[in-house]
Amino acid sequence: MSFARSATRRPSRAHLPMLDRYVLRQLLVALAATTGGLAALIWLTQSLRFVSLVVERGLSLRVFIGLTSLLVPSFVAIILPITTFVVVQFVYQRLATDRELTVMRAAGLSPLHVARPGLLCAGASVVLCLLLNVWIVPQAFHAFKQYEFQIRNRIAAFMLQDGVFTPLSSTMTVYVRSRDHDGTLHGIMVEDGRQPDNPSTILAERGTMLIVNDQPRVVLFDGSRQEIDRRTGRLNVLAFARNTIDLTTPRGEQIRYRDASELSLHELLHPDPHEVSARDRGKFAVEAWRRLTSPFTAFSFAMIGLVSVLGGTFSRHGNILRPFTAIMTVVCLLALSLMVQNLAGRNPGLMPLMWIEAILPGAVCAVALFLPEWRQRHQAVAGSLLASGQPAPRP
Repeated sequence: MSFARSATRRPSRAHLPMLDRYVLRQLLVALAATTGGLAALIWLTQSLRFVSLVVERGLSLRVFIGLTSLLVPSFVAIILPITTFVVVQFVYQRLATDRELTVMRAAGLSPLHVARPGLLCAGASVVLCLLLNVWIVPQAFHAFKQYEFQIRNRIAAFMLQDGVFTPLSSTMTVYVRSRDHDGTLHGIMVEDGRQPDNPSTILAERGTMLIVNDQPRVVLFDGSRQEIDRRTGRLNVLAFARNTIDLTTPRGEQIRYRDASELSLHELLHPDPHEVSARDRGKFAVEAWRRLTSPFTAFSFAMIGLVSVLGGTFSRHGNILRPFTAIMTVVCLLALSLMVQNLAGRNPGLMPLMWIEAILPGAVCAVALFLPEWRQRHQAVAGSLLASGQPAPRP
């Protein structure tokens, strides 16, 4: 049963929490469904970039899902302010279409009471965004980059393809003619240039892969090792019955520098001078302020949706201009946010604009929506006091 059918008399203060729960439940359910659906859609599109790891390198589906699922928190942090606006706009617009807002207003509820569930929903989005940006997303993204680096570099040696020259690093290339079901390799050739003074070519009839101290190695049988002596120019050939080769990349290529998205808030604001150059400190500071300011856009976007539905005069036939204006305002604010971040990255003195762009629209909408009600209450109180002969309070 909808509220429009059940509310037949002016609600008391005891009924107001029930009305809040009625609207807030719709907002939170719609927010969870919309955010989850969009995050899943973005995850499907972005995970296509890593399908090659499954198709070409033979990774299991479990590893693929575990790797790409680490990106989901970053998707949620980006789309949550937008979905908050969409949900507030949709739910309150539906309440207006079903005449439930009309019943609430006729029952004497002020705009603040009607908007209170939307404000609570916006507050929950702000807190969740802060939690994601400050703590969850950096840790998840760091785990993702570390996992991806391990797959592409340290485990790449296990993903040798038959009949293909596979570059394991810039100094090592491996060719395998065929591979049996038990993992035995046939027709192996290894170009090893990890020692620039003594590059070598290794040929073997067969071999097998092993894991030694979490490092990929291959045991070769019945082969030869060919090296060119740089001093004499002679070709040295060493035949062997069994030989073990380490297929890990050189230590210098195993070093991975962390991205700004992986660093914590403290590391962004106080970067290590040995890891971050002076010219990149501004970009790191912008990333830190973006994490702190972007959650407050959820409140501003929700206020824009509330003003578009609750502000102005009531129309029985609806008004398509208000939702369209609200949508275009949010789009313009998103574009303005990107522009301000770009300018702040070039000129750190413009970073306060990021706070203004995130908070000012919500404050303006709050004043536009709630100030007329406050003035009416003040005038009513002043009139009653004047009628009773008491001085009117100052605004």
